[in-house]
Parts: sequence; C-alpha cells; structure tokens
Amino acid sequence: MKFLDLAKVYIRSGGGGGGAVSFRREKYIEYGGPDGGDGGRGGDVWAEAVDGLNTLIDFRYQQHFFAKNGQPGMGKQRTGKDGADIVLRVPVGTEILEEDQEGVIADITEVGQRVCLARGGNGGFGNLHFKSSTNQAPRRANPGQEGVERTIWLRLKLIADVGLLGLPNAGKSTFLAATSNARPKIADYPFTTLHPNLGVVGVDNAEFVVADIPGLIEGAHEGRGLGDQFLGHVERCAALLHLVDGTAEDVVEDYQTIIHELEEYGGGLASKPRITVLNKIDAISAEDLAERQAALEAVAGPVLLMSGVARTGVVDVLRRLRAQVDADRAAEMAETEEPGPWRP
Repeated sequence: MKFLDLAKVYIRSGGGGGGAVSFRREKYIEYGGPDGGDGGRGGDVWAEAVDGLNTLIDFRYQQHFFAKNGQPGMGKQRTGKDGADIVLRVPVGTEILEEDQEGVIADITEVGQRVCLARGGNGGFGNLHFKSSTNQAPRRANPGQEGVERTIWLRLKLIADVGLLGLPNAGKSTFLAATSNARPKIADYPFTTLHPNLGVVGVDNAEFVVADIPGLIEGAHEGRGLGDQFLGHVERCAALLHLVDGTAEDVVEDYQTIIHELEEYGGGLASKPRITVLNKIDAISAEDLAERQAALEAVAGPVLLMSGVARTGVVDVLRRLRAQVDADRAAEMAETEEPGPWRP
C-alpha cells in the first residue's frame, strides 16, 4: 500500500428540495385549498475516523464528494425525501484544514469521532404554509436552500508515543526493526526510508508505538532532501528519540543540525522531551566512544549508548522511553479527570 499523508478534497452538501404549489382537487369538496408539501432537506458531508486505516491513499483516486439533494415537495401535503449524507472515512490522526492550509476545521483523534464539514440546505416551504385568512389560495412556494461547496485539505499525523529523529543512516530503521515486528527497508545508503513507518515496541510487559520518519538534513526546513514534510507525524508523540551516528566525524554538529531543524519547524517539537542516544557503538573503539560521548553530553545532557545491530543497550533505551511515555499518559489522565465535589 502506498503512503499518502496529504490530500486535497472537494466537497458539496446537498441542496434542499423546493416547495410544491398544489391545490386540493376532489369532486365533493368545494374550495379544497392549498396542499403543497415542503421540500426535503439536503444531505450533509461528514468525516469519520475508522479503524484499520493508516494512510490517505483512497483520496488519491477520488477527490470529489457530493451529498444528495433533497426531493421537491408534492401535492396532498407530501414532504420530499431528505438527501442522503456522504461520509469521508479517514484514519485516526487526520487534521482537516481550510483551503489555505492554515485554519484547522477539525482534528480527529479517536475512532468513531465524526465531524460535520458541510450542512445540507433546508427544504423550501410549500404553498400550504402561506395560507391565511386574506390569502386562501396562495400560488407561491419557497425554493430549497442551496448546499455548501468548499475545498478542504486532509493532513494525516500518525498517532505514536515515540518519534525517531536523526540524520539519514543514523540507524532509525534498524532500531525499529530490532525492537518491533515492523520491517522497514534497511540499507547502507542515505534516505532508505521514504515514508513513515510504525512499530509496536514492548518492554517489561508494556507496549507503546514508535514512529520512524525519513531522515533530516541541514536545510530541511527549506525543502532540502525530503524536507520537513514528515515532521508532523511526530508532533503528537510523548517523547522523541534522537539517534546520533557514533561513526560520524563530528557527532556534536550532527546533533545540532537536527535541533536547528526542529526549531525552524516550530510546532513545539524543540521543547518536547527528548532522549539522546549515541548509536553504532559497536563500530568504534572504546577510546573514541568515550571522547564522543563526552563531547555530546557537553551540549545535549545525558547520552545513552546503543547499537541497534548488536542490540547492545537497546533495553535501557526502551526503558527510558517507557518511563517518559508512562509519565505523559499519567499527565493526560490527570488533566481529563473531572474534579470532585467541593468539600469543607
């Protein structure tokens, strides 16, 4: 399945049916009077989060979604049928944006959550509504209200507990493959990962979701490399795991490159809890390892050591991540809990 995290969609709600102009015509009823029914209401356009989707690929093949119009009213006081709604089925974590991609219409974060994107038009009144003592045979009816037409953008931000950051070939995909059942592409050249991957990681009988995104390079916020278009997938994470290639010539410069890109991107990523790991320690000598760890700790604080290939130090990293994820979940539960009744 191809991965797609941004889609442009055209939607239109249904227009209301027009009211009817009709009069009662029965043989033995004199002056039957008006009996035109109202028009039916137009269908709405909804977005609903469903389980089992993790990409917006369906919206590459269909971009237009139009709800049905309401049927016109009829004689004998018959109301027209309402138009059928149309539902856009989107994955959890989808943001719905205005056409300018600035205003956020809705943020869908739970399975089953529904948002109305365009209301259908109301049906028009039939001539029965306009009957009065001075106008007992009205020959007017209201037309139905037109539907709403708009252009929106769907932007997917994956729901994950931990996001992986690092330069290309820092070992992010190797770490994900070593700790979960995910099987991302792994090779010895940069930009092996071209789209985000998710993996469920377990440690000490606890599980959390890790997101691997394509590597960043200097100038990613200006569109270099694959740019920063995938950083949105780690905005919802409780913690960031920053992997630094221990075999690099200057680990401090590599670290600062990623931090600079996070600051330029914004969205609060630079201030998120971050765990720094010096990776590929099995490929460098003990003397070089101590020197590079000390240099990195001088600018990044505590640094963990790990080798994704040899699986050295992986459990320690997972435990640190689990502690951060548990703390974030506890904070969220504390915020959502309603305060109890006041007591003296």
